Amino acid sequence: MGRWNRIWASQHPIVHLLMGGTVFVMLTQSMSLPYLAILLSQTTALTPAEIGMIIGAGPLAGMVGGFLGGVLSDLFGRRKLMLLSMLLMAVAYAGFVVTSDPLMLLLNSILRGLAGTFFGTVSKALMGDLTPEEKRFRVFANRYMAINLGFAIGPMLGAYLGIAGNGSMFWLTAVMYVLFAGLLWYFCRHYGVGDMPAKDEQKNQPGVSQMWKVLSRDGALLMFVLGGVLLVTVYGQMSVTLSQYVHSEIKGGVALFSALMSVNGFTVLLLQIPLTRWAERFTLFRRMIAGAVLMAAGEVGFAFSLGWTEFILAMIVFTLGEILIIPTEYALIDQISPPQMRGTYYGAQSFSELGNFLGPWAGGLILSIYGGPIMFLVMAVLALVSLVFYGAGRSLHAKKQKEKAWVV
Repeated sequence: MGRWNRIWASQHPIVHLLMGGTVFVMLTQSMSLPYLAILLSQTTALTPAEIGMIIGAGPLAGMVGGFLGGVLSDLFGRRKLMLLSMLLMAVAYAGFVVTSDPLMLLLNSILRGLAGTFFGTVSKALMGDLTPEEKRFRVFANRYMAINLGFAIGPMLGAYLGIAGNGSMFWLTAVMYVLFAGLLWYFCRHYGVGDMPAKDEQKNQPGVSQMWKVLSRDGALLMFVLGGVLLVTVYGQMSVTLSQYVHSEIKGGVALFSALMSVNGFTVLLLQIPLTRWAERFTLFRRMIAGAVLMAAGEVGFAFSLGWTEFILAMIVFTLGEILIIPTEYALIDQISPPQMRGTYYGAQSFSELGNFLGPWAGGLILSIYGGPIMFLVMAVLALVSLVFYGAGRSLHAKKQKEKAWVV
C-alpha cells in the first residue's frame, strides 16, 4: 500500500488522470481507427484511392493543428482547449458512422486530425506545467507507454469480443472522449488547473506576433525540429515499408509482419519502465545518441535479415531505440521552451510529423528502385544524421544560455 501511495504522490493527480484516460481512450480508438478504411469500403462507394485520401487528410491537418493548438493554449489556457479538442474528436468519430458523403467524411477526417493534435500538444504542455523539470522525462515516457498499452490491449480485446472495426466501436470511442472530457473538466476545476495565466503572468505573456518572432529566431528549436523530421521519417511509419518488404520477399511475410508488430508493442510494455529508469542517469543528449544508434542498428538488422529470428531480434533492437527517443524528444523541447510558451514550442515540434509522410513516400520510392536492404540502410543513415541536428541545437541553446548569463 505504501508503494502505491508513493507512486500517487510522485505526480500531480491531473497527470495521473491524463495517463489513465489515455489508456482507455487509446484502447477504444485502437478498436476503431485502424479499421476505418474497411468501414468506409463497406459503407460507401468510395474507391481505395479516395478512402486513402480521406484518411491521409487527418495527419496532414495534424501538422498544422499541433502548432496552432500550442499557441492557443498559451494564450487562452490549457483546460478550455483540451476539453474542446476532446469534444470535437467525439464528434469526428461519431461522424464516420452517421455520414457517407465524401466531402463530409473528408471534413470529418480533417477535424479528427486537428482535434487529435490539439489534445496531444496541450496535454503534454499541461503535464509539463504540473511536473518538476527533473521528472518530466519519466512522465513523457509513461505517457508513451500508456498509448502503447491501450493499442496493445485494444485490438486483442476487440477481436475476442468480436466488435473490432464495427460501427459501434466508433460510437464507443466518441462516448469515451465525452466521459474523459467530463472527468477532466471536474478535476481541473477542483484543483484549479489549466485556467488562464495569473494576471502577473499575463503581463509577460507574448502575443502571436511576438511568439512567431521568438520561434523564428530560436535556432535550437529549428535544429530539434529538423532532427525530429528525420527520426519520425525512420520510426513514424516504419511499418508501411517493412510490411511491403516482408510481404514480397519473405515466405509467410504477412504472419511475420503481424509477429513483428506484436514484438514491437510488447517490447515497449515490458521494457519501457526499466529502460527509462536506467536512462535517467545520463544526459538527454546521451539518451538521444543511444536511441538513434539502436534504431540505426535495428534498420541494419532488417537489411540483412533472412528469416524470422533475425527480423525479431532486429525489431527488439529498433524498439529499444524508439523507447529512448520518443520521450527524449519531448524532454529536449521542454528544456529549451520558455515557461509561458511551452505549448507553442510543443506545437512547433508537431512539424516533425512531416516525417510520417516522408517515411512511407521516400521509403517506398527507394524500395521500388533499389530494394529493401538499401532502403533500410538509408533509414539507418538518416537516424544517425539526425544526431548532427540535435547536437547543433544543443550547442546553440548552450550558447544562448551563456549570453543570457553575461547580460545578467
